Amino acid sequence: MKIIGLVARIFLGLIFLVFGLNGFLHFLTLPHEDGLASQFMGALFLSHYLSVVYFLELTGGLLLLVNRLVPLALVVLGPIVVNILFFHALMAPQGIPLALGTTVLFLLAVWSNRHYFEPVFTLVPEEL
Repeated sequence: MKIIGLVARIFLGLIFLVFGLNGFLHFLTLPHEDGLASQFMGALFLSHYLSVVYFLELTGGLLLLVNRLVPLALVVLGPIVVNILFFHALMAPQGIPLALGTTVLFLLAVWSNRHYFEPVFTLVPEEL
């Protein structure tokens, strides 16, 4: 499981590093979305919300690749992964394979670091 977690962390880091950098440098041409997906992305772009998302993707990807603050990187990237999955599931289904792959990599990375997240799932907190 250690090797699977390592591979998942590296691939996830590469994905977010590349797409985070692409948000600023525009070296990849992404397919044009139609309909509701286009309106949604347009609103995110015009409000500069995407700049924040790209910065968080870039930061999280770098942290995963250099193996520093990995639990923090996973906490930062978690909501982004959920939004990617729901965006493609509900508005742009042609991208669902990449969204599912990213989600699986994220879940594998979280599972391999689950001991950091165990206190979050404590039913009754300890009294101080």
